[in-house]
Amino acid sequence: MMKRFGAALLFLNLCCLLSAFADDNVRAAQEKLREGGFYLGQSTGVYDSQTSAAVTRYQIRQGLEITGQLDATTARALGTQPVANAAPGATPQSLRGTWRQLRSGEQQFVPEEARGQLTPAPIKRAEPRSAPRPAATPRPARRTAATNDAFDRDRLRDYVGAFILAGIDPEIGAELEFFAVRVDYFGDGKVTREKIRRDLLRYDRRWPQRRFSLAGDVTVRIDSARRARVTFPLRYDLRSKSEKASGMVRKTLVLEKNARNDLEIVGVSEKKSR
Repeated sequence: MMKRFGAALLFLNLCCLLSAFADDNVRAAQEKLREGGFYLGQSTGVYDSQTSAAVTRYQIRQGLEITGQLDATTARALGTQPVANAAPGATPQSLRGTWRQLRSGEQQFVPEEARGQLTPAPIKRAEPRSAPRPAATPRPARRTAATNDAFDRDRLRDYVGAFILAGIDPEIGAELEFFAVRVDYFGDGKVTREKIRRDLLRYDRRWPQRRFSLAGDVTVRIDSARRARVTFPLRYDLRSKSEKASGMVRKTLVLEKNARNDLEIVGVSEKKSR
């Protein structure tokens, strides 16, 4: 009886130690992300959707696999330990909350003065062809989502990350939320959301296991006050029970502000890259 009690006590103590370590580890990751300007919350040690969004931003800028989780590769890059898949940030519900948060721009973005501290990948923004190059202006103060323009470069980066995260969401066809009512869809002309939904269902059935990472710079071209074109190289690894495919494409999203000033995809295309 005493042996059983001792074993139970040892197990309880071990669980407490592991829990404390996990909290300290998440707190250390939050501090690292704060140093780089990716996380603007408090270092709570809780892996919530705000932390998951910060991790996603870091993954986007470092060219890591975009998971929204403090996985082994991301933890190694941050100099911390990975968080187990049972962590709150790894649940499908929290993943969904993360990409919706990134898509809507609910959080502050990476401030200008913090960029480069963790060597994020650069972003290239193409100027309109007919517009003259503006004169140099002082660096803006830190901005929030409430005051940020829809085509702010950090919001567009977050939008790309949100779109990629939605592509691995267990909810089939989660990406549908990003599309407008009618979309210029991979050269097929204007198609309806129903057509896109069926296409996403076929894609999910064929490739139930999907991994994505940003493979280089994000390029932004502002076409008008309400429309922008975002192009980025996307590395993919797709698997099913019987087949697999991997490679890289250069994907372009044509984004437009709707009546609510939210961004939605009105055009999508891609080209294979070597």
